[in-house]
Amino acid sequence: MPEKMMKTIEVDEELYRYIAGNTRHIGESASDILRRLLNLEHQTEGSARPAATPAVAQGEGVRHMLESGALAAQDSAIERFMTILSVLYRDNPAAFAQASDIKGRKRIYFADSEAALLAAGNTTKPRAIEGSPYWVITNTNTGRKRNIVAQLMAAMGYAHGLIERVSQSI
Repeated sequence: MPEKMMKTIEVDEELYRYIAGNTRHIGESASDILRRLLNLEHQTEGSARPAATPAVAQGEGVRHMLESGALAAQDSAIERFMTILSVLYRDNPAAFAQASDIKGRKRIYFADSEAALLAAGNTTKPRAIEGSPYWVITNTNTGRKRNIVAQLMAAMGYAHGLIERVSQSI
C-alpha cells in the first residue's frame, strides 16, 4: 500500500494554538485533530464516498438570545455562560451531546453528573446546565469560558461569525 502524501499548510498563531489545544493524546497528528474537529471520516485509498460534513446548526435560539438582550440582563460572566450553554443545548441536543466531550489539558469541562466533575478536580464549582442533563465547571476565567463556548459551537457546526458574537458576549 503506498504511503499517503502529506501536504504542508501555513496557519496563523491563533489557529495553531486552537489545533494544538485540541490534542487528545501525545502523538495525535494535525490531520487526525482536524478530522475530529470537522467531523470528517478517515478515508481509505480508493474510497469513492465523499467525506461526511457537519450539519450547520440553525441557531435560531442563539440568534434570539443575542437580539433579545437576555445576555445583557445577566449580572455575571457565569450567568451569561450558563445561559448560552442552556440555549445551545435547546437548539440542538444531539450536536451538543457529541460536542460536549471537549476537554482542557488537565480538566474535563462537561459531565453528566456533579460527582464526575468534582472527582476530576477540587475547585471546579460544577453547575447544572438548565434544561439539559449536563453539568459544567464554572471555576474558570472569562477567557476560558469564551474558549469553551467557541469550541463547543464550532464542534456543533455554528458559523464562525455567530461563534465570535456569542463567545465575546460572555
